Amino acid sequence: MGTYILNIETATTNCSVSLSKEGKTVVLKEDYDKNYSHAERLHIYIDEVLKEAKVVSEDLEAIAVSKGPGSYTGLRIGVSAAKGLCFALDKPLISVSTLEALAHQVKCDDGVVVAMLDARRMEVYSAVFDANYNQIRETEAQILDESSFEAYLEAGHVYFIGNGVEKAKTLIKHPNAIFIDGKLPSANEMSHLAYNKYKISDIEDVAYFEPYYLKDFVALKPKSKSV
Repeated sequence: MGTYILNIETATTNCSVSLSKEGKTVVLKEDYDKNYSHAERLHIYIDEVLKEAKVVSEDLEAIAVSKGPGSYTGLRIGVSAAKGLCFALDKPLISVSTLEALAHQVKCDDGVVVAMLDARRMEVYSAVFDANYNQIRETEAQILDESSFEAYLEAGHVYFIGNGVEKAKTLIKHPNAIFIDGKLPSANEMSHLAYNKYKISDIEDVAYFEPYYLKDFVALKPKSKSV
């Protein structure tokens, strides 16, 4: 029958659900509404992708969820739904990095990909990946300025993607900067990432798993420095 995994992405305003088989997206439902509609639409989309694929929930091998960083409320809704399904169906939970999945929307042979999500004021959540999607700089909450990502820009092309691009464009004017507009994380790119984790049993503890909010982590950094 194949390995079916349900993928849930709610880290931004895009409420996105995909059903994958052997790592390939079979059905995708998503809504790029500028307002958060996850509470109203997420469970509807889950039902729709299963019905369209003629798959029942018991046939799923795992539930995958985008783990963040991103919107606190969005992540809570997605993770709560995923955990509920895992408990009800007795299926494993897989978490996928939101920024890694976002980076996979960029196809390039050179340079680096900067996946960035809007935070507050001039702040973004960002991570840097090489052309093969290996993460080469850890995920950070950073305040953008004219010199952001300068070392990467001096070395070659830098592809910026995500809803943090709007802020970046106003500040970063380097000729090697390539801005990809209008892209948000999607459950489509989660399909093969979740399947790869499933194959090596890289799963989460359903009871204790929490989204990667990042802001809580950043808030603690100054304290740790002063100790």
